[in-house]
Amino acid sequence: MKIIINASSMVPFYEQIKDQIKVLIRNGELKENDNLPSVRALSRELKISALTVKKAYDNLEREGFTITIHGKGTYVAAINTELLLEEQKKELERDLERAVQKGRSCGICDEDIRDLFELILKE
Repeated sequence: MKIIINASSMVPFYEQIKDQIKVLIRNGELKENDNLPSVRALSRELKISALTVKKAYDNLEREGFTITIHGKGTYVAAINTELLLEEQKKELERDLERAVQKGRSCGICDEDIRDLFELILKE
């Protein structure tokens, strides 16, 4: 499993880890019952605090992507296609919101942004 931390990003390390693992699950690179690296092993590999990795793993479990078995490790949970679809929609919504904000910061009015979205959707 390859996780890359961008130290210059404004996104906290635990969120970068969580988001990258979710992408690996959505893309099928991590499958149900696959074992994730231990918190200690991943923290050593990434050269970050074990507490940061633990926070990422705890968030993944809370969101239903993983299951942690005390003394055994953290595993990819059964794939819930509805959960995956909802996550993909949220990601798309965030991307679209960033695009709108970028357009506004460049001085493009909302009407022109709407026209651009309609043009893209027609393609």
